[in-house]
Amino acid sequence: MTLDDANRMCAALPGAWYHSNADGGLEAWKVGDKMFACYGHALDGISVKTADPESAQFLIEIGAAIKAKYFHRSWVRIPFDHPGMEALADRIHTSYGLIRKSLSKKAQAELAAWQDGI
Repeated sequence: MTLDDANRMCAALPGAWYHSNADGGLEAWKVGDKMFACYGHALDGISVKTADPESAQFLIEIGAAIKAKYFHRSWVRIPFDHPGMEALADRIHTSYGLIRKSLSKKAQAELAAWQDGI
């Protein structure tokens, strides 16, 4: 999987938009005003939110993710050299769903319908 694969997956989600930092900081995908996926200048993986720190720790323990530096413990980093487009899509969709649900009801209502089972 590649950065382009991750970007295509993120761009396909309703209301998702790309935020680029001209100062060389994090590149992020957002829904509403909240980030659901991001990567830094190394471009070697993408950081996403999990349901809770325990879920993140589980993914780290089974080798499906690594700790996302400088993020809350509920975020993990999925390296692009990790096999499995399906696993990447699942993590991006989960992160998007969690962040989307955290938006105000008004902001959620302004987004196109989306069903992903979370």
